[in-house]
Amino acid sequence: MSLFKAVLLSACLARLASPAIHAAPPDAAVAALDDWLRKPAAQRPAIGSQDFAKVPLTKEHARRAADALWKDHVESVRASTRAEWEGREIKAVGRSMKFETVWFGTNQPSPSGGWPLFISMHGGGGAPARVNDSQWRNQVRLAQSYAPKQGLYVAPRAPTDTWNLWHEGHIDPLFARLIESAVVLANVSPDRVYLMGYSAGGDGVYQLAPRMADWFAAAAMSAGHPNETQPFGLRNLPFALQVGGDDSAYNRNRIASDWAGKFQQLREADPGGYASLVKVHAGKPHWMGMADRIAIPWMESHVRNPLPDRVAWRQDDVLHEQFYWLAVPGGSAKAGQEVLAERKGQSFQILRSEPPVLVLRLNDELADLDKPIEVAAGPRSLFKGVVPRTIGLLAQTLAARGDRRLMFASEVEVRP
Repeated sequence: MSLFKAVLLSACLARLASPAIHAAPPDAAVAALDDWLRKPAAQRPAIGSQDFAKVPLTKEHARRAADALWKDHVESVRASTRAEWEGREIKAVGRSMKFETVWFGTNQPSPSGGWPLFISMHGGGGAPARVNDSQWRNQVRLAQSYAPKQGLYVAPRAPTDTWNLWHEGHIDPLFARLIESAVVLANVSPDRVYLMGYSAGGDGVYQLAPRMADWFAAAAMSAGHPNETQPFGLRNLPFALQVGGDDSAYNRNRIASDWAGKFQQLREADPGGYASLVKVHAGKPHWMGMADRIAIPWMESHVRNPLPDRVAWRQDDVLHEQFYWLAVPGGSAKAGQEVLAERKGQSFQILRSEPPVLVLRLNDELADLDKPIEVAAGPRSLFKGVVPRTIGLLAQTLAARGDRRLMFASEVEVRP
């Protein structure tokens, strides 16, 4: 008999013997989780198949379970990525990405919550490797010119030499692993990760920022081109956009002005979102002579909110199954789908949902899970009730994102 079943049986017998005694099954579930975590990772059965993973938890038991899972996750990341971090070459999905680091402000006290992280993408693109290598080295040197007050400046070398080197599908998991490693191994704050890039690196910011907005605190695009992407998903990600006024190649200057108008329209419709800094530097060519440095202190003033009251999500051609506290069932995401949802206390309103099935992920920071949750689409009620917390969902969402603040204990699936 497993530890979980033995403790649960004991609890049930105790309740039968004396109704006043409440040996809570959540205690047994957390104890069984601890037992499961003590086993080597390779010997652990799938957590989703375990009885303890399905037991409804109290708020305190959910916190204890989340802490235990997070501690195990940190140890796993430390063991699996230390060699990559020290060798300055992150690996994921069959790709590898070299990077260089520059530290700033280490003579000052470490900031509360961890160091800021600046991921700075180089230019180049569809060119021989030596050209992109040169662009990468230049991006490393630019660290001294950008000069953030404090934190870790990371200049990665794109894994390929294609024209779209910073927005191919492998970049998302590589950046996720880079951030996850930096949080664990370099004491980086997950709420102060900033994305920036110049020229082709600016193309990458245009593309990555909307589809990975929930990873970053702010983003700064310099001298790039958006291609097909749109700013809808930037509702909760402050976005700096700068080009030279004379940078007419690919209509970069005109498109920057167009995006300024798009941000204004989005803010007028949703005044609580779409913070932006848009500068078309008059008389400047493609190279702006560091005029774009104004984005650094602007970004530094922003901190990520991983659980915003409103979420605007648009699927890129690189698909994601989770975005802030929203998700879609595995394999159902399609390029171009949009969702707009908001929360007011215990009530969630689906304002727009193109996916036929939508999942709302919940934790005790987002809502009071001891009370009923209500989900509606306009006047139509989609769900109302108390949603149980489980270890299984905590483990699932941690495995998916590797982010302590985006671990969720409960979820509701609805058909808007």
